[in-house]
Amino acid sequence: MIDLVRLLEDMAKSLVENPDAVAVTQEIDGDNITLTLKVAEGDMGMVIGKRGNIARAIRTVMKAAAKLADMKVTVEIR
Repeated sequence: MIDLVRLLEDMAKSLVENPDAVAVTQEIDGDNITLTLKVAEGDMGMVIGKRGNIARAIRTVMKAAAKLADMKVTVEIR
């Protein structure tokens, strides 16, 4: 089974300047998983990207990984 929390954490840490500030929490409700990504305030722009392109790409990868595990995932960035 794919560890969605670790996958999101690893992706975020590779994007930011302060990887120690990256934290991911998960909330499971049946087949739905809500992952909340928290990064340092100065790294927020790097995770979101221009016009939200990086955030959209992160969500796409996470949804594809969750589909392999027959789950539905929502990613919130804070």
